[in-house]
Amino acid sequence: MKLRIRFFCHSLVSDWNHGNAHFLRGVMSELVARGHDVQAFEPENGWSLTNLIREAGAESVHEFQSRFPLLKSSFYSEQQFQPEEFLDGVDVVLVHEWTAPAVVNKIGQYRRRNSSIRAFFHDTHHRAITAPQELSRNDLSGYDGLLVYGNALREVYLQRGWGNRVHVWHEAADTRIFHPIEGVKPDRDLVWIGNWGDEERTQELNEYLIEPARKLGVSGAAYGVRYPAEAVEHLTQAGLQYGGWTPNYRVPEIFAHSRVTVHVPRRPYAAALPGIPTIRPFEALACGIPLISAPWPDVEGLFDVGGDFLMARNGEHMASLLKQILYDADFARELSSHGRNTVLKRHTCAHRVDQLLNIYKAIQPAKMEAAVGVN
Repeated sequence: MKLRIRFFCHSLVSDWNHGNAHFLRGVMSELVARGHDVQAFEPENGWSLTNLIREAGAESVHEFQSRFPLLKSSFYSEQQFQPEEFLDGVDVVLVHEWTAPAVVNKIGQYRRRNSSIRAFFHDTHHRAITAPQELSRNDLSGYDGLLVYGNALREVYLQRGWGNRVHVWHEAADTRIFHPIEGVKPDRDLVWIGNWGDEERTQELNEYLIEPARKLGVSGAAYGVRYPAEAVEHLTQAGLQYGGWTPNYRVPEIFAHSRVTVHVPRRPYAAALPGIPTIRPFEALACGIPLISAPWPDVEGLFDVGGDFLMARNGEHMASLLKQILYDADFARELSSHGRNTVLKRHTCAHRVDQLLNIYKAIQPAKMEAAVGVN
């Protein structure tokens, strides 16, 4: 059955400091490939797209459109938003948590008036614990379900009374984009891809990335945005080049030129939301590059730690593991193969689309009393 599915997100076009765009593109691409009618809507003048154009120019938007010709995104005014204009005749709508509360609430109210549509609220961030006062402005009582990317986040929603039909919907790799690049030989040792952020992992980046690189004298690079001048200087002193922003669809080629990558989760995830690694490890493993992570508790058993990737206890251990991978090609190859196979078996956007469609099919739309969040 062909479904009309709509996504309200902060941005589909821009992934500047906006990791949800990675997953959204993968999910939409999979839905389109299965024959569904899919479109995204994003607010006018969103901060991610505004910053992207400021840093990379309007050609970055044209490049996105050429790389994803089947994905459609349109803009709307938050002040003038009326859900009927976008949702009449639609079967499913997913609303991301970066959407303005006024829009979130209007879509919930629309769902109450229209039993034929099913509405889901989608959370892939840590604001539920770091800024609960912001999320509490959302009235989720009109939504059929909440999709959150980890069981720890699900527990937060349940404890706060924000809903009682909360589904764990982990992020995953878009394997149309993230896969090994044949014929490319690595010409540097280490690469880190991630944004610096708001002091959420400054100490950790120094311990697990910069100091090990300096200690080992490896060649390498770092890519991302919101790097203060001091951070760039520290990278340079450690022998790592700073590459600035790069679109996520270029990342597989960057991985192909590198022998190993590291993952350094932001502190809110490692400390307060165990089991949520964010999307970067899924993408790295899908590309077949050996991965070493700073500590995070894989309480949901997403991966085989030690088989799919290595987990460093501290900075000194990170340096030791980097050295092992760089000097033992057979071990590195076995590790990367194991990790990629795990992603292909369990953690692709196709798996997540299967889960989403099963959730959709299981919900009866006739009575609003059954909707999630009715307290």
